Amino acid sequence: KGFAQKHPQVLEIGAGLAGFVYQGDLTPNALGSFRNIRPGLVLSAGRVFSGSLIVRVNASFGGLRGDETKYDNPEFRKQRAFRFRTPLAEVSPQLVWNPLGKNYANKGFSPYLFGGVGFAFFNIRSDHSDFNAAYFSNGAEISAQLAEDDKQFLPRFRVVVPAGVGVRYNLSESFAVNAESTLRFPFTDYLDGFSKAVNPDQGDHYHSIMVGAIYRLGNKISSLGCPVVKY
Repeated sequence: KGFAQKHPQVLEIGAGLAGFVYQGDLTPNALGSFRNIRPGLVLSAGRVFSGSLIVRVNASFGGLRGDETKYDNPEFRKQRAFRFRTPLAEVSPQLVWNPLGKNYANKGFSPYLFGGVGFAFFNIRSDHSDFNAAYFSNGAEISAQLAEDDKQFLPRFRVVVPAGVGVRYNLSESFAVNAESTLRFPFTDYLDGFSKAVNPDQGDHYHSIMVGAIYRLGNKISSLGCPVVKY
């Protein structure tokens, strides 16, 4: 008689709720504009190739926002009052590395690292209508720089490089929960619609914090073996 041979499930789908955070010239915090965090959704589909390696595709939907009027310190930000907003859609193939080799584990925690290359789509709307030029000693110069920024074609599509860290807890053979933090590099200083009027030497970035769930697919009984014949 043949016998059933059990193999690990190798396909995964995931979904999670995320907060998207803008990092750029319109926030004094190097970690980003948490006062303007925007909600979003992250979907994923991947294949487990080994205990340490997963190849997946992520699709993210959300938005980004920056508003200098949210900050009292330093004082100049309320007077400059630059702001922007944009919806965001992103697709990125990624490699996921589990250093503990626990991709097939049915129980327990495991950390992982991931990175890839993706495509992001924006519809940037910048606003400097409340700019108080009289407050700044170089107000006329800033106004001239704003005029240059207004002539700039704002990106609607960018190649991005996502990279981040995560942790997952396997609840069973089929279910897991996870949390991730992802930094994106969009290689532009016009993510917020401003460059020359702020700091043209520093590019803009964004990141997200996500909490989600993962479901592993496939037949648990995936192949049939042959009996051993003795002579």
